Amino acid sequence: MTSNNKTMIPLAFIGIMFFAIGFALGINSLLVPVLQSSLQISNAASYLIIAATFIPFLLFGYPAGLTIKAIGYKKTMSVSFFIFAVAFYLFILSANGGSFTLFLLASFVSGAGNAYLQASVNPYITILGPLESAAKRISIMGICNKLAWPIPSIFIVWLIGKDVNQIGISDLEYPFIIIILAFVILGIMAFFAPLPEVKAEGEDAPADNAADESNSSGKTSVFQFPHLLLGCIALFLYVGVETVSLGTLVDYANSIGLANAANYAWIAPIGIVIGYICGIIFIPRYISQATALKICSIIAIIGSVLVVVTPSDISIYFVSLMALGCSLMWPALWPLAIADLGRFTKTGSSLLIMAMFGGAVIPTVYGWLKDACGPQQAYWLCLPCFLFILYYGMYGCKIRK
Repeated sequence: MTSNNKTMIPLAFIGIMFFAIGFALGINSLLVPVLQSSLQISNAASYLIIAATFIPFLLFGYPAGLTIKAIGYKKTMSVSFFIFAVAFYLFILSANGGSFTLFLLASFVSGAGNAYLQASVNPYITILGPLESAAKRISIMGICNKLAWPIPSIFIVWLIGKDVNQIGISDLEYPFIIIILAFVILGIMAFFAPLPEVKAEGEDAPADNAADESNSSGKTSVFQFPHLLLGCIALFLYVGVETVSLGTLVDYANSIGLANAANYAWIAPIGIVIGYICGIIFIPRYISQATALKICSIIAIIGSVLVVVTPSDISIYFVSLMALGCSLMWPALWPLAIADLGRFTKTGSSLLIMAMFGGAVIPTVYGWLKDACGPQQAYWLCLPCFLFILYYGMYGCKIRK
């Protein structure tokens, strides 16, 4: 088998897994407005569904890293899909019982599955090839991921035959049964997938190894890498604002009275996919990962301002500009943050997975702001987040001592 084929086959399987991640997270875009109307809960309460999906990243990020060390990347991926299947069974019980508490539990279990899957696929795709081209590989995976976000809303609306504002929680059982079967099949497929185990440069080097050329030589703790710790903060903010851009569109369209609200779920993924395509073309041949991060941060800053200062029926389209800015943040942040970690690579990756807890905090704050000052003005929340990410791309990622 050629070297190219050895890379392409794992890329194809990992692409399917990234699609599954996007699909599982995209469910929230539909659940938020459905729960608001069916259970008569506040905006802040409904956005706890998204929070419950991301809290497990904080709790299970490190255990996921230990699991990977114990059983390897591939088996951890397989386990994650079976956790997803359990989560969607709990969603069915939640819908049948009309229990918001059980919905939160189902979202939490789904988040646990996502934490294990993210902890395995992201470092895997990063170290599958040269680090300087990691953003290109992650961009390819990102296209698979982000195109999946709007599909649950559109699929369920099509399957049930009702618009979002007409769907009740009792309508969700049949679609969720289909989703459970799909995740069980993915779990079996992942277990038998031809995915070789991979290791980062210097990962097996002992602590006192003088030949270790990574920045980990002489280090005794993962917390001695400032560029990693600042990267965790940047990733925390990025995951939060990207989740806002992807997860609030259907609710925002519904809130401002736009017809066929589910169709607006495509706005942000289109912007992100355009950015990913640019990443595939330009990184690293024409621009570096750090330069891509700076450019995207500036675009996102402009988009976040335009979302709140333009008329509401127009402003929703500027979410795509905000999403375009988000597009290359993940592909750039991840390799910049784990660069030169050597034997601390798996532990550093676990910290980055834990930083995805931002997807719980930022959307919840958005929900509170929406209750307090309206859905459009709540998007001001994104501006300071993008400003910090710009700082990391300009200075933070360069701090090595």
